[in-house]
Amino acid sequence: MLMPKRVKRRRVHRGRMTGKCNKGNKIAYGEYALMAESPAWITSNQIEAARIAMTRFTKRGGQVWIDIFPHKPITKKPADTRMGSGKGSVEYWVAVVKPGRVMFEMAGVEESVAREALRLASHKLPCKCKFIKKETENTVEGGES
Repeated sequence: MLMPKRVKRRRVHRGRMTGKCNKGNKIAYGEYALMAESPAWITSNQIEAARIAMTRFTKRGGQVWIDIFPHKPITKKPADTRMGSGKGSVEYWVAVVKPGRVMFEMAGVEESVAREALRLASHKLPCKCKFIKKETENTVEGGES
């Protein structure tokens, strides 16, 4: 599973997922991508499951890029433990995803294959997602004609 090699702090606050994504919202490497439409915490297990679903469907053809990384540690206290006595230990790692974030990219396959592979990957993720292409996401905002 994905996790950082080393971190500055072992335990962090929960934070907030309000607002739109302002970094990582454009296709950087591939031709097709999967973009988040709702905010979510995506665990390292879910990222791996989505990656496996994509590569299995494409029969390891083309290229896949993962544009999210689980930097955030999520802690949990053991069952049957009384309140107090500090914060729990780290259970798993998550990537914080806001609406508009490009999570996975693909290239080197036909559009129909990429669309189906990314659809299968989206079923493994806890947020609403949409399929985007390189051409369609480079639209001009404004009245330029």
